[in-house]
Amino acid sequence: MFGGGIFDGQGSIAYEKNTCENREFRSKLPVNIRFDFVTNALIQDITSKDSKLFHINVFACKNITLERLKIEAPDESPNTDGIHMGKSEGVNIIASDIKTGDDCISIGDGTKNMVIKEITCGPGHGISIGSLGKFQNEEPVEGIKISNCTITNTSNGARIKTWPGEHGGAVSEIHFEDITMNNVSSPILIDQQYCPWNKCKKNEESKVKLSNISFKNIRGTSTLPEAIKFICSGSSPCQNVELADIDIKHNGAEPATSQCLNVKPITSGKLNPIPCSGPVPKTPSATA
Repeated sequence: MFGGGIFDGQGSIAYEKNTCENREFRSKLPVNIRFDFVTNALIQDITSKDSKLFHINVFACKNITLERLKIEAPDESPNTDGIHMGKSEGVNIIASDIKTGDDCISIGDGTKNMVIKEITCGPGHGISIGSLGKFQNEEPVEGIKISNCTITNTSNGARIKTWPGEHGGAVSEIHFEDITMNNVSSPILIDQQYCPWNKCKKNEESKVKLSNISFKNIRGTSTLPEAIKFICSGSSPCQNVELADIDIKHNGAEPATSQCLNVKPITSGKLNPIPCSGPVPKTPSATA
């Protein structure tokens, strides 16, 4: 699928009505482009503009490559994930420019053996694994490599997010490498207390198991002092989390810090901020 055309979702007529209180309205909104149950596909040089909901949804696909895509929506447009996928294997997202109001790329349950590289992301909410753990019988997420990306003016950078309480799951072999962060609020984030709009079981631990996760050669600037936040589950602590060659500076007067809860990261190379150098608040701040 190619040709350089534009899928214009005309989303501006829906954005004001798409609120967390108006879920019935949201459930009826269309996705700009869906690829469901597709095998051996190549999608190149198309544009998705102003989607009312997700721009591109990839579900139950195998061996599908999305390359040189352009995705654009206002930074305040709700739930306009650039590319969302689930229950898919062998997905490649390459050399694409994503500007939107939610995650540039979001990876749902059942995603395996995926490559994301040469992405420019921002504005938006960064590149995210999850959210996971909200529904029963979610399938594992494993074998995801994100590399050579530039993330600018986003609320998050490289992120893994799971719900507290709720249901179990597993995330493993997730590798973020060679990423530049420019003016990102939370450049490196594991959030196992993910609770948007404060609607969750805050007093319970996440039941999603995280293991074999690495963040390597990540540099740039953070708009908040907490450049690295690892908020892991108390009942199922993160295992084998690696930090190597990190250099993230805080834009403000305070130095950048790093928070760790229920995790002991493996470290190597130059590390700024110093791992686990900052205190963890009793109630970590919510992220969108």
